[in-house]
This record gives sequence, structure tokens and C-alpha cells, in this order.
Amino acid sequence: MTTPKKLFIKTYGCQMNVYDSERMAEALGGQGYEQTATPDDADMILLNTCHIREKAAEKVYSELGRLKTYKAANPDVKIGVAGCVAQAEGAEIMRRQPAVDLVVGPQSYHRLPEMEALTRTGATALDTDFPEEDKFERLKARPKAARGPTAFLTVQEGCDKFCAFCVVPYTRGAEVSRPAARILDEARDLVERGVREITLLGQNVNAYHGAGPDGSDYTLAKLIWDLDRVDGLERIRFTTSHPNDMTDELIEAHGTCAKLMPYLHLPVQSGSDKILKRMNRSHTAESYLRVIERIRAARPDIVMSGDFIVGFPEETEEDFQATLDLVETVKYGYAYSFKYSTRPGTPAAERAQVDVAQADDRLQRLQTLIVAQQQAIQQGMVGRTVSVLFEKPGRDPGQMVGKSEYLHAVHVTDSRVTAGDIAKVRITGSGRNSLSGELA
Repeated sequence: MTTPKKLFIKTYGCQMNVYDSERMAEALGGQGYEQTATPDDADMILLNTCHIREKAAEKVYSELGRLKTYKAANPDVKIGVAGCVAQAEGAEIMRRQPAVDLVVGPQSYHRLPEMEALTRTGATALDTDFPEEDKFERLKARPKAARGPTAFLTVQEGCDKFCAFCVVPYTRGAEVSRPAARILDEARDLVERGVREITLLGQNVNAYHGAGPDGSDYTLAKLIWDLDRVDGLERIRFTTSHPNDMTDELIEAHGTCAKLMPYLHLPVQSGSDKILKRMNRSHTAESYLRVIERIRAARPDIVMSGDFIVGFPEETEEDFQATLDLVETVKYGYAYSFKYSTRPGTPAAERAQVDVAQADDRLQRLQTLIVAQQQAIQQGMVGRTVSVLFEKPGRDPGQMVGKSEYLHAVHVTDSRVTAGDIAKVRITGSGRNSLSGELA
């Protein structure tokens, strides 16, 4: 009997990278690899990288410097770099770190088995193309393992928006949507393996326009309604959306589709129209707020989430105050805020930068407001009964942790619930980032 080879994958960045890492593990599973939780016993170490944050490439090179000690101890260990840094840096990674055997971009990871076989001959492998073939279709026959109760499912990749601060159009390519029939097949397969909640992923997921089963152009709303009819699938979510692509049809689905959860991540980035224009966001603060109004009219209890960048080039204190005003108006249940960081090759990188101390101060003030809003919404859940999908054991004996329909983490100590159960829970307390409750 052949001893399985060990694969260690370290995943950086967004949910799409988590999904991609799962598919890469499946692809290499056909080559006899099993995943391991540590690089210590790995035969292949793969970094699935993200290029969104500042100095992303330098952090990868630093990590590779640490990992090369494994290769020094065992020359047979293979080291690979995947994802957006791989796409952006290409052969430069191998030049700067000769310990790397394999570099693969996010559109080519279905070719990993052939690339891995090449490295076993002593050669290096590089693929950062944008191939014509459907990588998802190439991977669909790979070995399938049991799954937890939640899963990501990529339905759309790439971006045509070209925000001035973002590298995604250059690393992920133009917007491409998967055919609806293939998405539905993958969803059914996930449900058969134990999944009860699916989060649809895309750089601009609500711009989805894949071919429908009848050949027509499908929208995300139509796809959601088809998923609604999948037996055993209990919950549907999607992320990340663009305000300009929140159609009437999709907003209506939030009010009428019982499986579509009352949570929406809708990034705005700034409350200043001047900065939004500089960002090339193609919407205004007012148009964003009108979209929020329509969403809340359709689903009054929906919890909103957003993204914000502070210290964007040319941002003044007045511009920043407009962001605070917008946050006060919306009242977010969650929000992700970042200090602007330059991305080489993007238009904003060439502009005059905001003073670092000013940007730090603004970020702290914004995060203080966001945390206060998050805590207020969580506290408002106390005394309410919510529906929780339990995912895993908690830290304490007998404790189980799951997510409410509003995406709040909820923990309950009760021997009657196991992973995969959906149960009504009465919320009894609110912590910093989670809720506690008891079975209703």
C-alpha cells in the first residue's frame, strides 16, 4: 500500500482563496496527497496568497525565507506559491527565492497535477496564464470528502470595475461567470456531503451573468431561486457585492426567499463623493444610501456589513467626516475598515498620499464607531429567539458554536445539539464578538 504524501496549504486573504485552497487540495488528492495541519511533515508546502494589502509580496518572500529550512532539511520537499501574489510576481518569485519549485496563478490551479509531476523530475513549474478552459469543470471529477455544515461556492471571478486602489482586475482578470447548471450540480454535491449552508462567492458576485440551464443569461437572483429548490440546502448567502449591481430582482429576493439569509455585505469604501469619484467607484454616497433604503424596505431586519478605506489619497478631514456621517446613518452590524495602502500598478499609487499619522487617527475613530454599532446590534439580540446552524464544538465542555441567520456567532452549552443541527436559540447574553444563548 502506497503511503499518502502530505500537503500543507497556508491560505491568505478572502473567502475565494479559502474555496480555491479546497479545490487545489482536491486537485492534488488525485496525485496521492492528503492534507496536513503543519508544514513539519509535509511533502509539499503551498502558499495561497492575497495581493490586496500593503507589502503583500514582501510578506510572502519573508514566509518563503522561513519555509526554505524545510527544503534544506529534506530536498524532496516541494514549495509552491499560488494565488494573486503568484499572478502578480510570476517568475520573479523563483528568481528571488530559488527554493520555490512551483508558481501558479488563480486561474490555472486546475493544472496543479501536471505541474506537481514536473517538479518531481527536478524541474520548476510556472503558470500564470488566463486559460480558455474552465478550471472548475476540469476539477469536478476529483475525490470527494465529507464536508462540514457550511461551504463556499465560487460563482463569479474577476472584476471589470477597476477601482483606483484595487489590483483584482490585474490578478484575477475580467469578470467571468460560471454556467448555472454547473453551480447547481456542485451545490447538490455539497449538500450530499453534509453541507446545509452555501455562501456564493465572487469579486462582484451580484454582477453574476452566467448561462442559465436553458441557455438564457442568468442573474444572481435567478440562481438563488434555483438553489432555493435544492432539497437539503437550508441557507444561502452571497458576498462580495457592488452597490451598482443591486438590482430590483435581487433586492426583492431578500424579502421573499426564505433560504436567503438576512445579512448583506455591501462595501461603500467612503462617504465622500469626491473620494468615491477619485476611487472610480461609479456611485455616490446618496445613491448607496438609497440602495440601503430599498433593501431594508424589502427585509426590515437585515443586518448590513460594509468595507471602508480611510486615508485615501487627497482625503481631507471633511471627506472623512462624510464617511463617519454615512456610518451613523446606516448603522452597520459589521464593517471592515482599513488604512489605505498603495498597490503598485494601480492609479491611486501615483497620487499624493495622506499623512500616516492622520490616517492612523482616522482609522481608530472609524473603528470605534463601528464597534459601538456592532455592540449595539448584538445587544439588541438579547431576549430574541434566532435560528442557529451549529458548526463545531466550542472551547468549553459541552459547548457548541454556530451562526445565526444574521451571521452572529452563537454558543450554546447543551448536549442535545451537534454539528449540522439547526435549532431555535433564545439569546441570553452578548460578548465582544459573539452571543450566548439556550435552546428555545
